[in-house]
Amino acid sequence: MFKTIIFTFLFSLSLFGEVIPVDNIQLKQMIDNGIVVIDIRRYDEWKKYGIIDGSKTLTFFDINGNYDAVSWLNSFTSYIGDKNTPVVIYCAHANRTKVVGNFLNKQLGYNYVYELKGGINYGWIDKGMSIVKY
Repeated sequence: MFKTIIFTFLFSLSLFGEVIPVDNIQLKQMIDNGIVVIDIRRYDEWKKYGIIDGSKTLTFFDINGNYDAVSWLNSFTSYIGDKNTPVVIYCAHANRTKVVGNFLNKQLGYNYVYELKGGINYGWIDKGMSIVKY
């Protein structure tokens, strides 16, 4: 039992260790400096809450949690071609970004993957930051 708990803890740390969290102030500065920002939420979420101005909208998971990584990567690489190009990804609450960020960083070798702490709902909108309607 104890070994299982330790393994689960270590595995979860390795899953999420390389994605670099940024807060709303840091993200605003990054945007001002021209970083590519990708919103990985779904269309219904973009319509309901809006998006961060200038974000590229690129859904990763559908409403059932399914995904097509190959198709998504084809679109992603049209924005980020070089694995050393910094990119910020965000979702609603930063849960999906951890999964996608880990995929980009650990499995595909993208070196500078950032995520918005708390996602757009708890790291941007609730901090009074502006959004644009989608």
